[in-house]
Amino acid sequence: MQRTFKYRLYPSRKQRETLGAQVDLCRELYNAALQERIASYKTTGKGVTWLEQQAQLPAIKEVRPEFKSVHAHTLQAVLIRLNRAFQNFFRRVKKNETPGFPRFKGRNRFSSLVFTPTAFQ
Repeated sequence: MQRTFKYRLYPSRKQRETLGAQVDLCRELYNAALQERIASYKTTGKGVTWLEQQAQLPAIKEVRPEFKSVHAHTLQAVLIRLNRAFQNFFRRVKKNETPGFPRFKGRNRFSSLVFTPTAFQ
């Protein structure tokens, strides 16, 4: 059994800015990963797995150093979140329900992060 703990934070102004920047970077990663999956399927007919996208994270951090400020587990959780959206989409297609393809996320549709206990300093 997994337990989830949700905490309400009351951050200072500097902490709010830091968290906001991290949320923006995670949203940008989510949208880029979604775009990569769509483009890959259109060109090759095959999708990209989240493990393949996770393997690209170190290269992304080298090209875009601002991603180094976000903990690796948090970035991996973003890719898992996208993968879960695709799993739910294909499950609904298989059951002949209204599928709802995963969407690109704007600022008002991406507002949470996942932190593991090791992500805090």
